[in-house]
Amino acid sequence: MIKDTAKQDVIVTSAKKTPKTWLLGALVLVLVSASVYALIGRGDGSHSVDRALVQIATVERGELLRDIVANGTIVAANAPQLYSPERGHVNLQVKAGEEVVKGQVVAVVDSPTLANELQQQQAELARLKGDLARQELNTRRQTLTLTKQADLAQLDLVAAKRANRRANISIQDHLISQIDLEQSEDALAKARLTHQHAVQEVALAKDTLAFELQSARDTLARQKLVVSELQRKLATLSIRASVDGMVGSLLIKDRALVAANDVLMTLVDLTAYEAQIKVAENYASELTPGMAVELKMGSQRVMGELSAISPEVTERQVTARVRFEHAEITGIRQNQQLSARVFLEQKHQVLKVRRGSFIQAGGYVAYRVDGDIARRIDIRIGATSMREVEMLSGVKPGDQLIISHYDSFEQSPSVVLR
Repeated sequence: MIKDTAKQDVIVTSAKKTPKTWLLGALVLVLVSASVYALIGRGDGSHSVDRALVQIATVERGELLRDIVANGTIVAANAPQLYSPERGHVNLQVKAGEEVVKGQVVAVVDSPTLANELQQQQAELARLKGDLARQELNTRRQTLTLTKQADLAQLDLVAAKRANRRANISIQDHLISQIDLEQSEDALAKARLTHQHAVQEVALAKDTLAFELQSARDTLARQKLVVSELQRKLATLSIRASVDGMVGSLLIKDRALVAANDVLMTLVDLTAYEAQIKVAENYASELTPGMAVELKMGSQRVMGELSAISPEVTERQVTARVRFEHAEITGIRQNQQLSARVFLEQKHQVLKVRRGSFIQAGGYVAYRVDGDIARRIDIRIGATSMREVEMLSGVKPGDQLIISHYDSFEQSPSVVLR
């Protein structure tokens, strides 16, 4: 009988994988990763960042315009305030926001005290006019009396001369005595002396009368000035607009009792606007009148210049005024918001790069891009503007710099850009 091969078959069992095999695979993977990292390290990159997460700009040569940005509002260049000239009740003739023209009556102050004083001074003026007229009549009367006395003295002198002449003739004919001749000569001397004193008294009296008359006239003239001043004050009680524009704000109510020099209202000159901007105090020393300023009001832009700079700092800001030509600007309003660029300085043919967060590192270091590697270099920056930075050393035209922040670089000498 032929035997089968059943007894020759052997069951072969597969060997199970041991944990050592898994450990060996993991060790190989770690070694490969370390080798790759070492190769990358030999490529001069101790850190790596995603290229898409950094900003890169090219160094170029050109003009650098230093400027600062500020915010502000439109203000009226001419906004006069109207005051009450006297104490009294105010009758307002306009309302807030109402347009007015120059010379228009906008308010009337009722001052009974001033009106009464004017009447009293006018009465005093009339009395002085009467006194002057009476003084002129007295002057004429006294002048006539003195002139009469002088004329009588002149007539006595002529008679004395005639009597003396007859006495001289009569003494020659022995018609009178020597005593009579001497008496006639004495009478002539007395007449001459009387006439001389009369003439002097007339001249002195005329001077006195003229002085008193002039004094009365001066008193009258002074009183006329008093009345004229009161009339002027009374006329100013009708307060008139000083500019063409509109009533900005009313600071008192109608029929309110105000004192002299109280502010009544503010007018706004619609033909003259300026911009008032706020600039950080660290730029205050660089601001000078006449600097060019670009103003943006909505979609409209206009060029102007600094006209005035406040000498004081308020909340770490300096206020400046900008004068601009607003003939071509439409729709501007008082207190309208705007933004401004003040041009501080313009430099020609300088190395510059786009401004970024890298200047927060102090402006002494930067990362220059060479292919996929960014290497740290020493730099020195100069003037800065809102858009660009002047590079004084460490770079050349065409260099590419990372201008974003360096917080993730950890001051590494080189960084791989993935």
